[in-house]
Amino acid sequence: MSAILEVSSLSTHYHTRRGLLRAVDNVSFSIDAGETVALVGESGSGKSVTALSILGLVPSPPGEIVAGSIMFEGTDLRTLSDDKMARIRGNRISMIFQEPMTSLNPILTIGKQLTEGMIHHMRLTQKQADARAVELLASVGISEAASRLRQYPHQFSGGMRQRIMITMALACNPTLIIADEPTTALDVTTQAQILSVLKKLTRETGIAVMIITHDLGVVARMADSVNVMYGGRIVESGTSREVFAIPRHPYTRGLLASVPRIGGLQSSRLKPIEGSPPDMAGLPTGCAFHPRCPLAAGVCAQDVPALERQDMSHAAACWVENERAKT
Repeated sequence: MSAILEVSSLSTHYHTRRGLLRAVDNVSFSIDAGETVALVGESGSGKSVTALSILGLVPSPPGEIVAGSIMFEGTDLRTLSDDKMARIRGNRISMIFQEPMTSLNPILTIGKQLTEGMIHHMRLTQKQADARAVELLASVGISEAASRLRQYPHQFSGGMRQRIMITMALACNPTLIIADEPTTALDVTTQAQILSVLKKLTRETGIAVMIITHDLGVVARMADSVNVMYGGRIVESGTSREVFAIPRHPYTRGLLASVPRIGGLQSSRLKPIEGSPPDMAGLPTGCAFHPRCPLAAGVCAQDVPALERQDMSHAAACWVENERAKT
């Protein structure tokens, strides 16, 4: 199966008053058709900047993609003009943003916002676009869809607004959807409903999905494979089953240990990761995680570890773990 998206050695930097901020540093991953890949990590780890880099939305200045390639359906997106990228965004690549109330225009009806992209990219008439919008709204579980087209964002609940965002992402039959924290602002019940809708639609349509989250519950429910990010780099990658069953990187183990488990012992305490995420404008030398790492050795503060494969699909960037794997 050929990759829909293949990101290779991507580096995105920001030039700030405090110095150079390496938001994304030598990141590589791929997504196949029908596959859901998760980017996981704490806030500031580089997940959203990776998405903005793919979409060509890094603000310049101060941001700049300094290295790497972003191959989408055989074309390097970095080589395209602004006009050509604009024809891909919202058409072949769609995005679901984390807060629909700030992403939807409060003074335009839902129908206007849903049909605008279809008219522009697919050259549909207003009548055709309205009919497709009704069909899509119904597919994500919104009843009385025809009358809903005339309503405004504030007339919908948070869960309904997020369903509308999913509908907008699906409107032009994209090949790839990037979902940036799609359930962060929702309660647990609504979150489960939204994830079920998204998973059902991707399974039925074969769309590739890149989901950005810090919520490991979302990853377990949605993702086929996982890339764990820290300090702008991928520190572990593998299938969801591998990463959850045998986490190789101390940071991944820390994330998993800090999640409450249903049915766990009442006396057991959560184990938070000590310390704070690194200052991206002043990353420590060597492995960025070493100041917080319980396994840190001398080499960890000196050199950046490579992302080494420990089997066919599972890799980690950790001096200690990779040395253990060799013995």
